[in-house]
Amino acid sequence: MLAVVSLTALGIALGTLLGVAARYLAVEENPLEAELQALLPGSQCGQCGFVGCAQAAAALARGEASPTLCPPGGRAVTEAIAAKLGIRIDLSAVRDDGPLLAVVAEEICTGCCRCSKVCPTDAIIGAAKQIHNIIREACTGCGACLERCPTEAIGLMPMPVTLPHWIWPKPAVA
Repeated sequence: MLAVVSLTALGIALGTLLGVAARYLAVEENPLEAELQALLPGSQCGQCGFVGCAQAAAALARGEASPTLCPPGGRAVTEAIAAKLGIRIDLSAVRDDGPLLAVVAEEICTGCCRCSKVCPTDAIIGAAKQIHNIIREACTGCGACLERCPTEAIGLMPMPVTLPHWIWPKPAVA
């Protein structure tokens, strides 16, 4: 009986201590960072120069990065970020190629595995000295594999329009 009472008292005391510590040692977060991160595509591709979308959102919230930093997001993400930050931006320099997909030219792929080591989403499959291929659902079209391929066997192409991958066309801006 004494063991039960002492363990209960210890649990209550430690629980109270943890609750007080959580209140006083809490890290203040900028709510703007979370809102900006929700606007970004979340592909963690690194094309913006940051490790991931969370770091890019933090830089945007601090004013250290331009709203045009996300190539995969295109015009839609740039407009949404600029609206969230309350700034006007010239969208003439923003390219909007739509969703891209990496493709491997099998006739010149040597199976060196350099491309699979740099893919942020592990979308490239294949073994050493075997032809590689791309998992369509995992590829974000970031282009990191293009620079690493010594034979230039990888290229980016627009996502083929199929029923499961069909994207509603964007309306023309008047």
